[in-house]
Amino acid sequence: MTLLVTGTQGSPEAPAADRGVGPLLRAWRERRRVSQLELALRADSSARHISFVETGRSRPGEELLLRLAEHLDVPVRERNTWLVAAGYAPRYRETPLDDPALDALRSGMERLIQGYEPYPALVVDATYNVLAANRGITMLMDGLPESLLAPPLNAMRLTLHPEGLAPRIRNLPEWRGHLLAQMERQIALHRSAPLRALYDEVCAYPVAETAPVAEPAEPVPYFALPMLIEHEGRTLSFISSISTFNTPMDVTVAELAIETLLPADPATVKYLHSLMG
Repeated sequence: MTLLVTGTQGSPEAPAADRGVGPLLRAWRERRRVSQLELALRADSSARHISFVETGRSRPGEELLLRLAEHLDVPVRERNTWLVAAGYAPRYRETPLDDPALDALRSGMERLIQGYEPYPALVVDATYNVLAANRGITMLMDGLPESLLAPPLNAMRLTLHPEGLAPRIRNLPEWRGHLLAQMERQIALHRSAPLRALYDEVCAYPVAETAPVAEPAEPVPYFALPMLIEHEGRTLSFISSISTFNTPMDVTVAELAIETLLPADPATVKYLHSLMG
């Protein structure tokens, strides 16, 4: 059975849009380490015009602004901010996930994660609120306290809280470091105040004591950092994969991510199939 929980979408920090689009453009160009000349060549403009836009001496056309944002890989939500700062209307809608317009999207995501069973899969928003999860995820959450399972369910809290999955994760220091680094990259990209608050919260959690990882009977050639997690006395091994939507035209859709946990060894595959068979 799919668990569908509607969470609160993360809103980014209010940028300095009152100063116009110039400072926003310059900040993103410097973040991407792209020169004015290089950006101009990519966007079919001139370095002089880019300089004038950044200093407020020139107002860019709407299409040029969107081309610049595209070449700098600016998130969709931030592109709306650019447009408003330049005096234009937002181009991208932000449709609530429970809106009938997204019925097909929601049902498609649910079918996708259900089809992934018995392996765990879930859908999260920009601040890791869980919007949908399959039976593989609910299996991993067995026995967690109600306080952590109350809406909005949050994947980072569930994973790193000392009363959550953390004590069950056998390689917690490595996995915790991976998750925190992932959040740091997203904060640098999206400048999200809610995401920053979540990061500060989970960083402050005491690191749970975990049992040492038992050596497998046969060495496993991991191709990526696995999450080693205990379930009913067995150590399961998963590799995480995250998918997002290509060329989204809606802020909500742009900030959705589907995370799947791929079994990283034959023993985990066999156990999950026997558990849910």
